[in-house]
Amino acid sequence: MKYYDKLIFECSKPGRVGYTLPANAFPKAEGLPQGLCRRQAPALPEVSEPEVVRHYTLLSQMNFGVDSGFYPLGSCTMKYNPKINEEVAAMPAFAGLHPLQSAPGAEKVLEEMDKALAEITGLSRFTFAPCAGAHGELTGLMLMRQYHLNRGDNARTKVIVPDSAHGTNPASAAVAGLEVVEVKSLSNGRVDVEALKGLLDEHVAGMMMTNPNTLGLFETQIEEIAALVHGVGGLMYYDGANMNPLMGLVRPGDMGFDIMHLNLHKTFSTPHGGGGPGSGPVGVAAPLVPCLDQIRVSAWHGNFGVILRAYAYILMLGREHLAKVGEYAVLSANYIKECLKDVYKLPIEGVCKHEFVFDGLVNDGAHDEVPGATTLDVAKRLLDFGFHAPTIYFPLLFHQALMIEPTETESKETIDAFIAVMRRIAEEAAEDPTLLQEAPHTTPVSRPDETTAARSPILTFQDA
Repeated sequence: MKYYDKLIFECSKPGRVGYTLPANAFPKAEGLPQGLCRRQAPALPEVSEPEVVRHYTLLSQMNFGVDSGFYPLGSCTMKYNPKINEEVAAMPAFAGLHPLQSAPGAEKVLEEMDKALAEITGLSRFTFAPCAGAHGELTGLMLMRQYHLNRGDNARTKVIVPDSAHGTNPASAAVAGLEVVEVKSLSNGRVDVEALKGLLDEHVAGMMMTNPNTLGLFETQIEEIAALVHGVGGLMYYDGANMNPLMGLVRPGDMGFDIMHLNLHKTFSTPHGGGGPGSGPVGVAAPLVPCLDQIRVSAWHGNFGVILRAYAYILMLGREHLAKVGEYAVLSANYIKECLKDVYKLPIEGVCKHEFVFDGLVNDGAHDEVPGATTLDVAKRLLDFGFHAPTIYFPLLFHQALMIEPTETESKETIDAFIAVMRRIAEEAAEDPTLLQEAPHTTPVSRPDETTAARSPILTFQDA
């Protein structure tokens, strides 16, 4: 039995101590409400320092992250986080700041970041208050609504969202108190402009779009779409989750977008996942700048440490190299797509941007599924070869969706190794699908009942 096969409580032995606390320099608190006082000491595990260090070190090694392997998670841009970013964020002059402390240096960083993001996106001003992408979406929609209210237009209650949108788009609109109206996509994966025309009226507050969209396809009619929405008095909202392939090449403001959020923890290489940290700054066009002072979504400037990391990343690349990010991300995605489309079904042909979507496996070249081998099986089997699985079963436009996004930070050797493994898995699916159905075989945890784990989780230690 290994250290990680046990809970830390199961490693406990009475009398073992792994810490030394300094003497209490504070007087005993008097007058605390009895309901807040413990009747007995907390039941904490008693372990030595080597035991607790080994236990949590081994647990950390069970986790998968961008520092340990390739993470082609579609639409989430899990790119490598340069360690210089961490050094900048850890500088005592920044790390020691109190959130309410006025510091000219920190204010200068925010000022310079505002200018940099405005230049990159083609918008006028940014707020850094939102602490995540979805938080940014909500902020942007609140700004959209405030803009219409400031004009005395109280009838703007609808937000149009494409059926290929990220799930947070309709959720954010609903939380903001707006009605979600879905517009369908064409067979080429792009917005049906004729269907959009039938949804536009004086009640439309705006339209949310991701460009390139969730299928990794650029919306070639974006200028017409923006003109149609603006024509009925609505605003265009840009979901910045897919900004990675456009950075330094195309600006949302030039496409006609009025509001957007950026995911600093995606596009600008700051840590991502596990519930945080995150940062979702929101930018607006000039007519909406006054609204920024009317919306409050956090106490201060959001996650300043994340903003610092993104600032270091932008300065390190500079204007002349930012465009290379998008170019290499697009090249990597198209390279993988072309190398695998003979064994995985490609529902929409053509050049993609940063990501693309397969629809399951090809069965002997025909366009029907391999019996007994699903997208979930492919994802599980990938873990045996040291690769994290791509996004699966999203977007909902395809039954066996497998969304792959390599980033610009991955080498050709890594990408070639991923392609080779994906081809091997396709061969296994045709020859012996049980290899996939029982995968993963080499991980500490194999194939749990994920539905039961999600619906009936056991979150506390229960001593037998």
